[in-house]
Amino acid sequence: MEDFIIQDCTLLSRTSNVPPAINLRELRDRIATCRQDVLYHHFCETPLVPCFDNPDYRNDFAVWALLQVGDRVLAERLGIINPYLYTDLEKLREQVLEILDERLSEVHFVPSCLHGSEFFFSEAVTVVFDTGLRVTSPPELPEAIGRMTNGSIYYHFLESRRREPVGVDDFSAWLACFPGHEDWCQSLQSVDFSFFTLSELRDELVRTLQTGGAS
Repeated sequence: MEDFIIQDCTLLSRTSNVPPAINLRELRDRIATCRQDVLYHHFCETPLVPCFDNPDYRNDFAVWALLQVGDRVLAERLGIINPYLYTDLEKLREQVLEILDERLSEVHFVPSCLHGSEFFFSEAVTVVFDTGLRVTSPPELPEAIGRMTNGSIYYHFLESRRREPVGVDDFSAWLACFPGHEDWCQSLQSVDFSFFTLSELRDELVRTLQTGGAS
């Protein structure tokens, strides 16, 4: 069997060409036409952004709705979206627009933020690099995960779900090549990572493998 190659990654963020939004109507219209890379960044890449630390809402739109617009109802509706359930980002876009349209139909005026607190749309390039580290057998994996950086955890457990095989993390895909490790695969795939920080997720993955066992 091939060794597990431990990769790391970082984001090179940049401002997109989407104009900032000052209210929910503008937010809705910008989301309707922005590139998929922008949507992906604000939903999926937030764990890698150093300044992002909101345990209740794991995407930028929900955080902005709460902190800058003061709309907790909308923040909660946006905050429960799990973007990894959508293999097609256009389906994710449709869900977000449906939520925004519903909220706009409920309010008597369009909620806005203060000047200077607009929502600024960004996108990012993911730079991936080989750490030079390898895992040669499944028993080594828990300890190896425990030493991984946040970038490695993101790349192998979250970003990997957009690659083949779609919806599967790299650890499970690698373990599936070893007969008798079905329990570990199932345990990893049952981890609800929605509200974990990357460091918390690393600890949870280690705990899951240590208690999940392998036949």
